[in-house]
Amino acid sequence: MRRIPFICMLSLSFLAAAAADTKSEDIVAKHLDSIGTPEARAAVKSRALQGTLHFKELIGGMGDATGNWGYVSEQRKSNFVMKFGSGPWHGERFAFDGDKTSFAAFTSSHRPSAFGDFILTQDYIIKEGLMGGEFSTGWTLENPDHNRIKLEYLGRKQVDGRDLEGVEYFPKGNSDMKVKFYFDPETFHHVMTVYSLIWQPGVGRDARDGVNQRQIRYTIEERFSDFQTDNGITLPRHYDLRYTQEPQNGSTRAYDWEMTADKIITNISLDPANFQIK
Repeated sequence: MRRIPFICMLSLSFLAAAAADTKSEDIVAKHLDSIGTPEARAAVKSRALQGTLHFKELIGGMGDATGNWGYVSEQRKSNFVMKFGSGPWHGERFAFDGDKTSFAAFTSSHRPSAFGDFILTQDYIIKEGLMGGEFSTGWTLENPDHNRIKLEYLGRKQVDGRDLEGVEYFPKGNSDMKVKFYFDPETFHHVMTVYSLIWQPGVGRDARDGVNQRQIRYTIEERFSDFQTDNGITLPRHYDLRYTQEPQNGSTRAYDWEMTADKIITNISLDPANFQIK
C-alpha cells in the first residue's frame, strides 16, 4: 500500500517536468509566429541592418560617444560591427563564417573594450546565434535542429517592472554562463536576453583584466523594443546592449550601447569575405 503514494509522486514529478518542456517549446513556437509565418521566415536567406548608436560608460569612466552599427547575416553566418570615428577604441567587430569566429585585431591604434575581450573568450554567444537575437538569420531559436538546443521554462518573472515569460537556454559549449530569454506574455516578442557568469580564479577563464585573480561577475543584457513589421517580418527597431563587469575589489565597469535599426534589407547577395576578419 505504501508504494502507491511514492508512484504517484514520481508520476506527478514526471508530468511537471514534461509540462515545463512543453511550455518552453510552446513559448518558442509563439515567439517565432510573432516574427512571421513559417513561409515568410523561410523566405529570408540573408539580412543586413544598419543604424546609429550612442555609447555610454555608466560606471568606471565618463565615456560618451555616438557612431554607427551594422549587422549582416546569411543563414548561420554573421558580422556584427559597432564603429566610432576616432579615439583609441574604434569600436567592435565580431564575425562568424559558419565554422569559426574572428575579431577585430588589437593594434597600436585600436584596442578592444572589456566587453570585446569578454566576447573573445565566450565566442559561443556568436557561434550559437545568441547575440542580436532575431536580427540574425542564424537566431538560435530559428535553428533548433542544428543547434540541438536545450530549454527550460522558468515561469512568469518580473523584470524591469514587467511580467515576462522566462526560458533558460543551456549552451552547447563548455561554459558556466547562464542564459535566459524573456518574452512578452501577450505578443511573445523576444524583449530581453540576460547572460550571467561568475568567474572563479583558477577555473579556466583567461580574463585579461588585471584584477589579480579575484572572483568576477559578468553580466550582459540585451533589450529589444519598438517592433515593426515589414514584408511580413516583425523585428525590433531599438536595441540596447549593456555589459557589466564586477570584480570583488569593487572596480566595477558598466558600458551601454543604445542602437536603432534605421534600415533593414533582406535577401541581398553577400560576399563570403563579410564573415571573416583578416
